[in-house]
Amino acid sequence: MYAAEARYLAAGGPDTAGFGLLAPFFAPDVVLRQAAGLPYGGTWRGHEGMARFFRAMSRTWESFRMAGQEILATGGPLGEPLVVLHRIQARSRATGREVAFPILQTVTVRDGRISEVRPFYWDTAAIAEACDQRRG
Repeated sequence: MYAAEARYLAAGGPDTAGFGLLAPFFAPDVVLRQAAGLPYGGTWRGHEGMARFFRAMSRTWESFRMAGQEILATGGPLGEPLVVLHRIQARSRATGREVAFPILQTVTVRDGRISEVRPFYWDTAAIAEACDQRRG
């Protein structure tokens, strides 16, 4: 899924790539919970919600590269989530500012597809500031 996400984001600007590239990795009732303080914050549900989320991400970031990834926990037989630490290098589409930051995600997988994602950012205010033209 992370490789498909990178291809999706690398395909270009907003609305350039289709969600079909990512859809096979997500359960139809997937839930993504992003921190409210982010430019793409909120709760995104189902394939349509995920498609809207990825459009919002591509509008926010000109580039969004995973510079490192470490799986900290692999989940378990009772549906416990995976825990993944990402090191991100990104460039804001609105300001051109480049930022580097970690994201810790819990990812729940059901029947081989992602059913829930909860990303945790260390500093959502710094990310929002990097993307805000008024502060640029």
